[in-house]
Amino acid sequence: MSTYRIASRYAKSLIDLATEQGKLDSVVDDMTFFSGVAKLHDVALLLKSPIISGDKKGKVLHAIVDGKMDPITSGFIDIILRKGREAHLGDIAQEVINQYRAIKGISVVDVVSAETLAPETLDAIRKKLVESKLTKESVTFRTSIDKDLIGGFVISFDDKLYDASVKHQLDVLRKQFS
Repeated sequence: MSTYRIASRYAKSLIDLATEQGKLDSVVDDMTFFSGVAKLHDVALLLKSPIISGDKKGKVLHAIVDGKMDPITSGFIDIILRKGREAHLGDIAQEVINQYRAIKGISVVDVVSAETLAPETLDAIRKKLVESKLTKESVTFRTSIDKDLIGGFVISFDDKLYDASVKHQLDVLRKQFS
């Protein structure tokens, strides 16, 4: 079975359980924290290692997350460990976040700019995206800086890309002249 299908099914189960018990936001916060932990190099190697037993992996994970997570989330991680699916825990955590965003109607928009954008600029981008119905009502930005853009910005979301950077404009001019 593919990693995506495994992650998707376990994520849906956790979301259904958390929704049923009224703890969806708490569980999503826990999985957001765990997703960051699972991306750490040493933890990722631990989770994917076939040499280290599931019990040892469980002890290490509990040492990291005990007292920081809802009992539902801790119990879910225990189930994943018992099933031998610990290598997929990072993907499952990310899929929980993705499914939560879909349920709540939250669009994630990546904005890369040459300099830090002012909050007013991000609000203008948000309004334009929502007005044109390109995104859902709620928009979350992930911003980053790339000095190579010279000026302007690049927006990407839902397999769409809008490049309003000076670098792109110069590349277009360069192609027209050659």
